[in-house]
Amino acid sequence: MQNITSLILVGSWIILILISALVSKKIFPKTKEISRKIVHIGVGPVIPLAWLLNIPSHLAIAFGSIISVLLLANYRFKYIQNFEDIERKSYGTVLYGISITLLLILFWEDHPDAVCAGVLAMAFGDGLAGLIGKQIKSPSWTIFNHKKSILGTFIMGLITLIVLSITNFYGGSSLDGLQIIVIGSITVALEQISPLGIDNLTVPLAVGIGWRLLPLLSS
Repeated sequence: MQNITSLILVGSWIILILISALVSKKIFPKTKEISRKIVHIGVGPVIPLAWLLNIPSHLAIAFGSIISVLLLANYRFKYIQNFEDIERKSYGTVLYGISITLLLILFWEDHPDAVCAGVLAMAFGDGLAGLIGKQIKSPSWTIFNHKKSILGTFIMGLITLIVLSITNFYGGSSLDGLQIIVIGSITVALEQISPLGIDNLTVPLAVGIGWRLLPLLSS
């Protein structure tokens, strides 16, 4: 019964995010990516919520797998077109779901803090960098036909460090300040290389793996 209640709470949050994204598209029809960013950022808190609710690994993995399949189907058939209504070709939404599922498979049973770190870094770091970086002009450059800016990169790095520090503190993890900076730096570097939205896969996985690997290497 507790698992059912927990899944209902998580599902309700996801539905709320989807509704918010659809409404935002109606309110801001000319801003194509805002609905995607609402989903991108809004999905992040699902992971600490699931951790708080003690959702077991088999349910978390099953839930993540179903979401990934649905995202893939939506990419192919455009059931909810708002999620893929962008000016460039990108598999980012699908890869985001896959990265979360892989993190759940790798770490949810014994190290849910690593899953939280990976997902929250991508959700808030990349999500806010995309929103703020496009709204405020700053010097920029292009890598693989993707425009990056100083402000967006700075926001990505800053928010990632804040998210990782909070996760480390409240999650009872054992990373030191230098290790958090190393993971944050790797995250910023990977975010620069984002053809087809590949950073939605590489960033969360790199953070999650680094979160577990660096303390082991230093012990």
